[in-house]
Amino acid sequence: MPEEMDKENREGVLGAFLSLVAETWLTSWGLFKITVPVLIVTKILEELGLISYLSVLLEPVMNFIGLPGPLGLVWATAMLTSLYGGIAVFAVLAPGLDLTVAQITVLCSAMLIAHSLPVELSVSKKAGANLIPIALLRLGGAVAYSFLLNTACLELDLWQKKAVIFFKAAAEDLSILQWCAEQLQNLGLIVLIIFAILIIMRLLKVIGVLGLLERILAPVLPVFGMGRHAAPVTVVGMVMGLSYGGALIIRETSKGKMAREEVFNSMAMMGLCHGLVEDTLLMAAIGGKLGGILWGRILFSLVTIFFIVRFVRFLAARRLQRQS
Repeated sequence: MPEEMDKENREGVLGAFLSLVAETWLTSWGLFKITVPVLIVTKILEELGLISYLSVLLEPVMNFIGLPGPLGLVWATAMLTSLYGGIAVFAVLAPGLDLTVAQITVLCSAMLIAHSLPVELSVSKKAGANLIPIALLRLGGAVAYSFLLNTACLELDLWQKKAVIFFKAAAEDLSILQWCAEQLQNLGLIVLIIFAILIIMRLLKVIGVLGLLERILAPVLPVFGMGRHAAPVTVVGMVMGLSYGGALIIRETSKGKMAREEVFNSMAMMGLCHGLVEDTLLMAAIGGKLGGILWGRILFSLVTIFFIVRFVRFLAARRLQRQS
């Protein structure tokens, strides 16, 4: 009997490991389809000397939030593709920049609030939220929070030590084959990061951390303009991701259980603050500090939505007064 139990345990562990490997491969394959073209385009831009010109265009915004101009290309890539696309460009550019831990945390925070916009804004639209206000909220929120975070870091002398960049820097005189070899090493590092995050996600689910986050946030959200149907699915979206949360919102709206105001408030909250576990772990893996990329982001999102809800209600009340 003990031998049979040991055999079952070994088979269970092996099955779990193979499942992780398969999930890592599927995630990585999706990553490669995004990041490899991004890397090639970045290399072409670099060879043509266009990165410096793009940096000049993006420099005003990046300087406003305390970052060097070249990192604008990282954020722009994340906004148009995904966090993985942004990381691919970060792996190319960051080793050549003298970045502090605070600057990486600010960049990660901006990326977490505004990334994958073509996909995620379409999810918001399908869920019933107006596209332009959500887009402006995410872009404006990313800039505002990054500015506040950078200011706080400078004033409090927080995370000002030089950052350790794990990605390999490419020398200027590398041949194309050598450059490809180094980028493969960087991609391999990203795959290892994905594998580690998947393990951590499963462990957090098993020990109940994800459920705990949901229980903590659910009673709070009605204060932010969400009723009993909107609050639970919003929490799930905040924890697990906007696409998943958006799908739940779409299902609830199709049943007629959520008012239009609730849908907007829910998607606005998820727009500013989603993927609290997986996306946060991904940004932490490249050097972002949890105080900025998690706790500060949650606080900023709650405060922002609180005032937006009250402002919209104020405007609605004024409109009713004028009509009466």
